Amino acid sequence: MPATRRVVIAVFPDVDLLDVTGPAEVFALANRETGGTAGYRVQLAGRTGGAVATSAGVRLVADLSFAEVGGVLDTLLVPGAVDMHPGGPVARIDRDVVEWVKRAAPQARRVASVCAGAHLLAAAGLLDGRTATTHWSTAAQLAADHPAVTVDPDPIFVRSGKVWTGAGISACMDLALALVAEDLGEEVALAVARQLVMYLKRQGGQSQFSVPLSRPPASRRDIDELRMFIADHLDGDLSAAALAGRMCLSERHFARVFRQETGTSPASYVEAARVEAARRLLESTDQALDEVAAGCGFGSVETLHRALRKQIGTSPAAYRRRFRTAH
Repeated sequence: MPATRRVVIAVFPDVDLLDVTGPAEVFALANRETGGTAGYRVQLAGRTGGAVATSAGVRLVADLSFAEVGGVLDTLLVPGAVDMHPGGPVARIDRDVVEWVKRAAPQARRVASVCAGAHLLAAAGLLDGRTATTHWSTAAQLAADHPAVTVDPDPIFVRSGKVWTGAGISACMDLALALVAEDLGEEVALAVARQLVMYLKRQGGQSQFSVPLSRPPASRRDIDELRMFIADHLDGDLSAAALAGRMCLSERHFARVFRQETGTSPASYVEAARVEAARRLLESTDQALDEVAAGCGFGSVETLHRALRKQIGTSPAAYRRRFRTAH
């Protein structure tokens, strides 16, 4: 009979629904993909047993109260919730969850937070002296409230010893897949990712944003269309002169408009987009570096090396070794 991996997920009023159901679905699919041998058993725990309303209005049912959890836990998972204020979202600190986490964490093999759940782990003292991530919109709050925590707002998830922290909302799936990979290997995790129809099982060090998402939408539709053109033609001539010609603007006027709309220069934007494309190829293919360089518009391996060093501080080979996904 397979060993049971007991996963207890905290639930509380207005918790983000996907933070709870996303990881639960990943663990359920891991059980299915392994014919049940993965042994995950997911339970929801709340201040009291019974119905809990989420931020989406959908009600979840806690299997047991915090006081009833007891025993050894394989994984303790803490989702998040935010309150909307005029200045932006503010992570909600549920004191019942914090006190329970303090008591339960020593009994757990590992502890993980999803999205703003990192604020609850920090309030429980579990992140002091560690590096952690959270949703980008509350990262500054986490750093301000907990100076003993090194907050990195960029990665999808961070592991520090037995404590894992995940980024915003949909990144809960990436975090859960990483937990499955740790338990059962990359093959099972990738099989689960395929069942979820996820484009890519992203690694923890990857950014929360793609290049288009990291920039605000342009007020000019032609600039947004140009950004999509850049993404679709990375191996083409994307010089400032060529892009200005496409926009029917002088090079100088184009550079001014592009920076005004995107916050960066055309050359910097194109380089970042090419680096992102190269990272995806390094993660998911065995293409030689000269093929990666050519396909992403760098022209030479030397240029690819320089761009990756500048953008992410590592070489193509080192990046591939760290983030290569198994077939």
